[in-house]
Amino acid sequence: MDSLLQLASDPTAWAALATLVVMEVVLGIDNLIFISIITNKLPAAQQAKARRIGIGLALILRLALLGTVAWIVHLTEPVFTLFGKAFSWRDLILIAGGLFLLWKATKEIHHVVDPNPEEKVGGGAGLGFSAAIGQILVLDLVFSIDSIITAVGMTEHVPIMVIAVVTAVTVMLIAADPLSRFIAANPTVVMLALGFLIMIGMTLIAEGFGAHVPKGYIYTAMAFSAGVEGLNMLARRRRKKRTGAA
Repeated sequence: MDSLLQLASDPTAWAALATLVVMEVVLGIDNLIFISIITNKLPAAQQAKARRIGIGLALILRLALLGTVAWIVHLTEPVFTLFGKAFSWRDLILIAGGLFLLWKATKEIHHVVDPNPEEKVGGGAGLGFSAAIGQILVLDLVFSIDSIITAVGMTEHVPIMVIAVVTAVTVMLIAADPLSRFIAANPTVVMLALGFLIMIGMTLIAEGFGAHVPKGYIYTAMAFSAGVEGLNMLARRRRKKRTGAA
């Protein structure tokens, strides 16, 4: 208790907490976009439940990983070398997660642009509840490991990490339903979100191969694209109003 009170009175700890909360929320955006796209493929009655389960799993995984911080740190140690490049378990997990994101986003884009409606209904974009939770769990694991390694790199105090993680997941939980409804109501945003997933997948693969990509560049590009899409949506809405008025 004394150590917690001492930590609470330390301005440096509060600064670290604020920075880490922002970082965890930003990292959670990737996870939330994926969860929203996957759950929107389910029947309407199952979507909210799947989102809650997916975000709940993200919280459980993050807190469980925080309980094994010493093990998490060892994930960054090289396990083998290939063509002069040392790979750690973290690298392998990031590469696998990136490849999964590329596969999933490409598959969803195919279903969106497929001109054959029969193939679309019979083959494909429908998803079972268990399959959706399974896919969410895979990406939850990848994003959770990345999130906790980021947290470990920013502070050594586990209570700060726990507060930051719980805050970020709470924000995800609050934003999940509005984001999913927004994506479902705006078909062009679906394609934009899938494009984001491809970019995130490529970034994970690059990180796995040791090419550090500053997150600021990624989120600036995402914000710019979202801003342009927002202007397009506004323009379409105004055109509809003019057409209706005429």
